[in-house]
Amino acid sequence: MGGRFVEAADGASFEVENPATGEFFARAAQGSATDIDRALRAARCAFDEGPWPNMSPVERERVLHRLADLVEANAERLAAVETLDNGMPQGLARDGALPMGIQALRHYAGWPTKLTGDTVPLSAEGKWHAYTMREPGGVVGAICAWNFPVSMACGKLAPALAAGCTVVLKPAEQTPLSAILLAELVAEAGVPEGVVNIVTGFGREAGQALVYHPMADKISFTGSTATGRHILETKTKSLKRVTLELGGESPNMIFADADLEAAIPAAAMAFIGASGQVCVARSRLFIERSVFEEVSKGIAEFAAGLKVGNGADPETVIGPLVSQTQFDRVKGFLDLGSTEGARRLGGGTQGGYFVKPTVLADVDGQSRLMREEIFGPVVVATPFDVDDLSAAAALANDTFRSRPAHSFTAAGCRGRSST
Repeated sequence: MGGRFVEAADGASFEVENPATGEFFARAAQGSATDIDRALRAARCAFDEGPWPNMSPVERERVLHRLADLVEANAERLAAVETLDNGMPQGLARDGALPMGIQALRHYAGWPTKLTGDTVPLSAEGKWHAYTMREPGGVVGAICAWNFPVSMACGKLAPALAAGCTVVLKPAEQTPLSAILLAELVAEAGVPEGVVNIVTGFGREAGQALVYHPMADKISFTGSTATGRHILETKTKSLKRVTLELGGESPNMIFADADLEAAIPAAAMAFIGASGQVCVARSRLFIERSVFEEVSKGIAEFAAGLKVGNGADPETVIGPLVSQTQFDRVKGFLDLGSTEGARRLGGGTQGGYFVKPTVLADVDGQSRLMREEIFGPVVVATPFDVDDLSAAAALANDTFRSRPAHSFTAAGCRGRSST
């Protein structure tokens, strides 16, 4: 905060849990509304009086490239912390999640010199014209989810910094530690004091204070749909700019003419990655009826061969869920499947916060299992008839929040029309 590591104003802190073991291994400052106010004042001062908004675009570009280089050079450290914090396999953190953050930093590093205005002629004779100038938007309040902490933080910092804005970033309370390490790299990269301020704490206090505070000119939020709705309600009162990235239930369609040897493992990994705790997981599976049994059982068998365990083990493919709360949510959906008569093909819970990859077959299209985001290594499968493709596509799209849609078929036109 303001270029220095500080305790919470009231001295409060909270324990950080390793989801693979259930043990508390660190403490983080528990920021309050007072701390959010302190951070926003530092960001406002840096914006109004500091060099960052007025720095040449070329120099801002250099700083962002230095930050990308530092994140890359510290990939092993960041991945180790991410595994302790979040539970994801360290290989996924190092080789999957972190490169996304580095790519975001390098991509947006090229934008400072591209954010130009326009000159617009207003008369045929050229006597009158109008011009636009792009200026930094002010102080950005950025709130991250817990599933990809470092890459998400980089993805929020990069465009704001490229535009010349200052930032107050609040990581998720489940995964605060990698953001603290990132703060060290931000300072080392040469970002001026007060430009990036990171406040660890709970959403109900620190996050809400950030959303409501009048000094936050823009809010960028990634997280649950329920919280997103709450933030939109706040926007209607304050008129501040808001960007939301929320959850979704994405469909995956497999046709009988597809290369099933390729489709089966791909469909499995589409809901297993990051233990299914990703908003683009293809957790709703629609399989042509003639190959439904072959494909659904094949996915279950493939998934059963993947190691579930501590993310620090290099052999682990599927780590734990991030918390007791998340485990209880996913287990509740598994229990719902049993109540509704879905066929469970393998999977189930494994003790601790671990859930083995699970296929729930023959799920009704109107079930909550089909219409709500499970956010765990669980896929719900139902058959469709190829002679009624429009009905199958309607069922696949019958959700409140669909993200990407995938299809496996030898007929590309059919795949495009169905998704």
